[in-house]
Amino acid sequence: MALKPKLVTQEMVKDLAMSLEEGGEAAAKALSFAYAGDAPDYSLEECWVQVPEITKDVDTFYIYSTSYCESSFAEGAPDYAPFDNPEMVYGALAEYVTNASAYEDSTNVFVPFYRQAGIRYAQETRDKTGDIDAALAGTAYGDISAALDYYFENCNGGRPFIIAGHSQGSAMTKYVLKNYFKEHLDRYERMVAAYVIGFGVTKDDLASYPHLKFATGEDDTGVIISWNTEAPKNVEENAYNGVVLPGSISINPLNWKLDETYAPASENLGSLVLNEEALKYEIGDVGADAQVVLSRGVVMTHADAALADMVDLFGPASFHENEYELYYNNIKDNAAKRIAAYGAVR
Repeated sequence: MALKPKLVTQEMVKDLAMSLEEGGEAAAKALSFAYAGDAPDYSLEECWVQVPEITKDVDTFYIYSTSYCESSFAEGAPDYAPFDNPEMVYGALAEYVTNASAYEDSTNVFVPFYRQAGIRYAQETRDKTGDIDAALAGTAYGDISAALDYYFENCNGGRPFIIAGHSQGSAMTKYVLKNYFKEHLDRYERMVAAYVIGFGVTKDDLASYPHLKFATGEDDTGVIISWNTEAPKNVEENAYNGVVLPGSISINPLNWKLDETYAPASENLGSLVLNEEALKYEIGDVGADAQVVLSRGVVMTHADAALADMVDLFGPASFHENEYELYYNNIKDNAAKRIAAYGAVR
């Protein structure tokens, strides 16, 4: 493998946050670079958020969520984030710590930078077309396709893999499942699971793409695992939530059931909680229970955690921004179980 290991740490994210607070955009650019051309050269380590040391028998390819947000509304801002956009760089690194790290105990975690759609452009596309696929299909998918090609041809070495994401990263993961893997079924056969968390996977998706299968329990493989997490108010008001699509399916991240069987917080193996004094994430208990609401296709929780800020996009009571953190240790445990199940039948 040509790439050298490049590992994300909590200290790196903390240092970058402090630099950005002081107006030090140079720190962000030191972790990324401006790239002009049709697609990034993924043989360069600068194109990756993380390149792991290969110590496990399974990989994870993780696609981060929308972090090109506020700056995407600036006058003249491009539709897709440049690689040196400080907001995106910081968001991608921070999301490794809160989300992608859930897979690192069981897998080698690869995370590419990509020129993602800005939240302004994604919202405009959704308003015009009813979904964000047109925003994904251009520059963003071109980058992710190039990253996947490089990963499979130079890094994967024939190992089984997980593909995962959150929010726009999950929308992209779903887009990849529908399109990229339809053209690369030989690679798709090695997929342990796809964690499409924080973006709707619908019954129509499964009907239109027969090679896609949704999980039915805690250890089936070659399947999609997906949910969107809301507090009761969103459910009671049937509030608009841009990531909850008509016909969405959610699986319960505590008991891994598709029905409305309630899972109390006692079944939660641990949430990822920020120790604000130490500026470090730790495992804690925020009372994150879980119950699927079939009529809405979401998971409802009474967790004591911050609600999503963007009420116009996610409704008044969504936990969209901390879905990995609420069920962090259960995701970690589930990935290990699916890997073991995959190995048992191979």
